[in-house]
Amino acid sequence: MSAAIDSGARAEPWGETVLVEFDEGIAWVSLNRPDKRNAMNPALNDEMVRVLDHLEGDERCRVLVLTGTGESFSAGMDLKEYFREVDATGSTAVQLKVRRASAEWQWKRLSNWSKPTIAMVNGWCFGGAFTPLVACDLAFADEEARFGLSEVNWGIPPGGVVSRALAATVSQRDALYFIMTGETFDGRTASRMRLVNEAVPADRLRARTREVAVKLASMNQVVLHSAKVGYKIAAEMPWEQAEDYLYAKLDQSQFADRAGARAKGLSQFLDDKAYRPGLGSFDPEK
Repeated sequence: MSAAIDSGARAEPWGETVLVEFDEGIAWVSLNRPDKRNAMNPALNDEMVRVLDHLEGDERCRVLVLTGTGESFSAGMDLKEYFREVDATGSTAVQLKVRRASAEWQWKRLSNWSKPTIAMVNGWCFGGAFTPLVACDLAFADEEARFGLSEVNWGIPPGGVVSRALAATVSQRDALYFIMTGETFDGRTASRMRLVNEAVPADRLRARTREVAVKLASMNQVVLHSAKVGYKIAAEMPWEQAEDYLYAKLDQSQFADRAGARAKGLSQFLDDKAYRPGLGSFDPEK
């Protein structure tokens, strides 16, 4: 794996509170405040907006993996810098700007990003960190990772769209239990609740995440984008509207896909008998 790219030499928008490494089509994006358990402060939020903008047009990135340096994914929002210091300005404009940057990358950009995204939870994941976790398409966690919605323990309900993110992934009983008690849970429980796809031992976490990321990076990007966006948007639609939208999305993907995945897939199955769609995939290089 290459070392983190020198942002100064190539004018890339990372290197301070965010690090990026490239590996076979994967951009490993690491929140980089290990001394603060990667708590998200205004500087990190601003940097992540720029990173997502840049990587969306960077051909080295076909899949994004979001993780944290050190022993944490993220401890959530930085209570001192994000809350106390911003509140101390007394400026509504400053407060709105800070909140807007946070929501911009953690949910709006990440949940609708054009490329596949995977969260790799390598340690603590608390509070506001649930938002980018859920915004990613897939998620893998260390079995011993610690998750928690601790907001009630210091006097507020979960902020931002944390509660909405939970409602999109886990059952009401599980969500309300942890929202209302502030208790923590581990990666195994997160997997049982379907907050993450899988929980694996720490020494297998990166390898398992990379295995899935490499598979996604090798696939047709137009088709993957249409498939994931179609699912997310149709989930909020009535059945009749979803049917019309998804057929339109199918047509759009065929028009945008210059590699001709559909024609190759059908030909290799029906004419060449080279694979079975339910048991494997066509060869995009033929």
